[in-house]
Amino acid sequence: MLIHIHPENPQPRLIRQVAEVLKSGGIVVYPTDTIYGLGCDIFQHKAVERICRIKGVDPLKANLSFVCHDLRDLSQYARQLDTPVYRILRQYLPGPYTFILEASRQVPKILKTKKDTVGIRVPDNKIARCIVEELGNPILSASLPGEFVEEYTDPELIQEKFGKLVDLVIDGGIGGMTPSTVIDFSTGEAVVIREGAGQWEE
Repeated sequence: MLIHIHPENPQPRLIRQVAEVLKSGGIVVYPTDTIYGLGCDIFQHKAVERICRIKGVDPLKANLSFVCHDLRDLSQYARQLDTPVYRILRQYLPGPYTFILEASRQVPKILKTKKDTVGIRVPDNKIARCIVEELGNPILSASLPGEFVEEYTDPELIQEKFGKLVDLVIDGGIGGMTPSTVIDFSTGEAVVIREGAGQWEE
């Protein structure tokens, strides 16, 4: 099912509809400030496993990340956010970045790496952040499987390819082709893991 949500003024009724799908263990394709992604409620264990099956990855090795509404929301899921790190996050978020941080106890085990870290995003995208706010907790952020990123910019093509595998595809306009920049802060020092859409200056 494809639903059209306005990118600048997301319709509350449709945002509620998406949140209900997620609360019931459903999977959606949703827009971010980079590429369209697969999403589910991070506390719906079976939905997380279902996304991993779609991607063909082992949940324990997948290095999954998730989307928070804002920095205050993010701080519940990351430990030891000392002032210098928090200041940097505040400078770059919302934006096209994934920060790898030490995971708090709030993070479901399935989303933690062996090093007890987690990747967290606060995208500069109103639809994604409105969904998280309505749901009341973060949603998973996983890229769509496959090689041809060009196909993942058009929600109509996404619906054709993945509509039968997910419960809902959100059309929030044409998406980007470059993923987020990944910065590992788990040791307290910034290490660039992947250069993506976000410019990084130390």
